[in-house]
Amino acid sequence: MSDPGAGGMNGARQAAPKGSDPRQVRSPISRRAVESVISRSVAVFGLVFGAQTVPAMLAQMDGQWSSPFGALAIALFAMLVVAFVASMVRRFVRIGHAAVAIAYVLTMLARMTMVDQPFPDGEDNHWLYFLLTVATATAAIGFSRRVAGVYLVAVPVLYGVFRMLPVGGARDPLLAVLDVIYAIILGGAVMIIVTMLRQAADSVDVAQGTALQQYGAAVRQHATELERVEVDAIVHDSVLTTLLSAASAETPSAKALAAGMARAAIGHLADAAENAPGVEAPVQLTTLACELSEAAAALAEPVRVVATRLGDSAVPAVVVEAVRSAALQALVNSIQHAGKGLRPGKAVHRWMSISAVEPGGVVVEVGDDGTGFRFEALPRERLGVRVSIIERLAKVGGAAEVLSAPGRGTVIRLVWCGDAASQPEVPQLDVTVGGEERQ
Repeated sequence: MSDPGAGGMNGARQAAPKGSDPRQVRSPISRRAVESVISRSVAVFGLVFGAQTVPAMLAQMDGQWSSPFGALAIALFAMLVVAFVASMVRRFVRIGHAAVAIAYVLTMLARMTMVDQPFPDGEDNHWLYFLLTVATATAAIGFSRRVAGVYLVAVPVLYGVFRMLPVGGARDPLLAVLDVIYAIILGGAVMIIVTMLRQAADSVDVAQGTALQQYGAAVRQHATELERVEVDAIVHDSVLTTLLSAASAETPSAKALAAGMARAAIGHLADAAENAPGVEAPVQLTTLACELSEAAAALAEPVRVVATRLGDSAVPAVVVEAVRSAALQALVNSIQHAGKGLRPGKAVHRWMSISAVEPGGVVVEVGDDGTGFRFEALPRERLGVRVSIIERLAKVGGAAEVLSAPGRGTVIRLVWCGDAASQPEVPQLDVTVGGEERQ
């Protein structure tokens, strides 16, 4: 019977050659790259049209520079430069383009209401007309789709009204309407292109994220299967043989042989745990949060789950597996033991938080306000917290911190910082948390 996980693994290996990190594979198209191309194109387009508008503006602005309209006209051209710089450095891009769109409307309103000087004779179009399409294009970048759609229609109509007024040249209504329709068509084409590119980029981002998740799941399944086969072989070849030998041992030499075989079997199991296949495929922290939320929802007691600052952070699958198992173990321990010794009717509140930390790490906290316990008072042979939580995190280069005291509840903090050299040192827990061990 074929293993679907192995098949997925083979497909993933073809897509990501050996030695490559899927997190470093750059998508040929992404929302961020598309936004950068669009904003820069519109910014350059605005500067070019702005330069072409300068001669017409100088010819039509005679005697108007000292008015608020003149100051706003200068501010409009300054905003074109600001939008260009913001697009080049990829900072405050939407703010820069929105400023151009707003400055254009304010400049037009100032010309309509604050300047009585008539439109110059011999001029066919006002200089504001040459920047009308620039304004609608910058609105498509700076505003939401709905606001940009309203701007696309309202501002050209406002310009048409301005052109039919005496201060705008008392243009023939039919020609003014044609100017408005032409501006709406050009602006609408720009908005449609921007919207389609954004939607295509979003689809690529979603597909890439899904592919990475499937890749990580396939690798994890493959590694788990390899580990299971190895452990099964050790159990069959060492543990079962040792148990059979111990059961039939009657002489001192046979008992000594069985004891030696038991020590060897324990060593084999320890080596298998240390040399388990390391899975470095990335898994999104949002996936970890979803898995923990679903697992917590299936428990017998309610658990409040909070995820913060996850973004698009990802960590190796082996780390996700360790953190997830340790967190669920902590929750199970809390449900089994946190309510013991409390007065009747008192409910135990449980919570779990998942957050990303720099550089590329994760922190998961599991807590309750139950009875608590004293860690150092636990017998050494009780391996619940020590092995299932603390050692499990240590094996992947992380750390687990247990904070608890009798009557003060328990908080178990699981930390993996992305670099083994930067991992926090596992504390020497002298906090003893009274009661019973949470295993």
